[in-house]
Amino acid sequence: MQLTDAMQAVVIGLGKAGLATVRDLLRQGVRVRVSDQRQRGEIDSSTLEFLEQSDVALETGGHSLEFIKGADLVVPGPGVPLHLPVLMATREQGIPVYGELALAAGRFGVPVIAVTGSNGKTTVTSLIGALLQASGRKPFVGGNIGTPLLDFFAHPEQFDCVVLELSSFQLDLAGDFRPNIGLLLNITPDHIDRHGSLAAYTKAKQNLFAHQVPGDLAILGGDDPVAAATPVNAGVLRLLFGYGAACASRIVQGRIELGSAAPGMEGVSFALAGTKLSSSVNQLNAAAAVLAATMAGCGSDGISAGLAGFEPPPHRMAEVAIIDGVRYINDSKATNIGALAAALAGCDAPVVLIAGGRDKGSDYALIREVVARKVKHLVLVGEAASLMRAALGSVVTTESADTMENAVQRATKAAAPGDLVLLAPGCASFDMFSGYEERGRVFAECVHRLDDSGRGRI
Repeated sequence: MQLTDAMQAVVIGLGKAGLATVRDLLRQGVRVRVSDQRQRGEIDSSTLEFLEQSDVALETGGHSLEFIKGADLVVPGPGVPLHLPVLMATREQGIPVYGELALAAGRFGVPVIAVTGSNGKTTVTSLIGALLQASGRKPFVGGNIGTPLLDFFAHPEQFDCVVLELSSFQLDLAGDFRPNIGLLLNITPDHIDRHGSLAAYTKAKQNLFAHQVPGDLAILGGDDPVAAATPVNAGVLRLLFGYGAACASRIVQGRIELGSAAPGMEGVSFALAGTKLSSSVNQLNAAAAVLAATMAGCGSDGISAGLAGFEPPPHRMAEVAIIDGVRYINDSKATNIGALAAALAGCDAPVVLIAGGRDKGSDYALIREVVARKVKHLVLVGEAASLMRAALGSVVTTESADTMENAVQRATKAAAPGDLVLLAPGCASFDMFSGYEERGRVFAECVHRLDDSGRGRI
């Protein structure tokens, strides 16, 4: 989007992405105002000092149309619900509402790889960045992971490509954003509370490909029927990854084999045994990342080195401890039922599952079959406990816990040597924790506090 120093913008929400938006708008000479729902005393002093030094007006304690009036555009942060009354009123006033992707569209100047999907996108984004770096490239890795995407424009000369993780919230307001290589990994029900329906959530994800042009590439999860059927624009190359014979990046007996769609790499394969990517879930993640890196020009030596050295992000099927023959696994990042089901599907031992948290509008009946096959006992926590018990209680024994420590103790009591205690909540964390990271850390701390026998006391 072309901005001028005569324009005024209002940024709604002072989260990490909101602050990056303020910085980017200021770099472009736009006059900026900020509205945040928190009280002034809840905002850290360094942020307040930055806004004051930058001559940015601040509204706190909520959002008012009066504060927004006169603006040329409004930019809500990704976590700001689009159905907020003030945003609906903003549109009625004819003031355009843009997302951070819309602000970035057409400005990158280097190739852009963008990753979305219900599950695995952080691992795939991080892995693509690692493969590019191991191949001698200088990638900017950010978006919904770590560094906000608009921070790229602070020092674009430092990078020769961009790798972005994108959420459905970001893609809701993508504007004309166009990735040279777009990846849609999978679609499972998530954030229905925000989008209203699975169809609307799916449409937001598929916005990734809306503005691609001939010569661009769409990489789709070949084993996911919704992802695989995603329409792309005429002239856009469409490649699949997964287990199927039609996949350009195919998983065969723990290896990734590249097909004829990968120029110059036909028949090349990469072993995952001995890497941190050997689990069934991470094999799929690696197949997607290898295909993207290959199509971005990386050779087999760099890809092999990147795979060998890659450390998956924390809180994703991470082994915490083995106590008295029971393995404790932290998959706190499993914040939807698709991720929960994928975690269970990859388990090769009886599972005592700790699940629950804040409901996101999920239909827990969709995971009855995998729970019945894999879970010997279910410990439920958080606001969604009653909903999950109603959907799953007929296929597995359940009990409730009021804290994570109590949940770990109860799960330990139910486990036997050879079993696996798995934290895979299938829900958001915000009823009990600040985010999935804190939830995972607390789980690990509780495991480490178990007494020497491995049996926590209730």
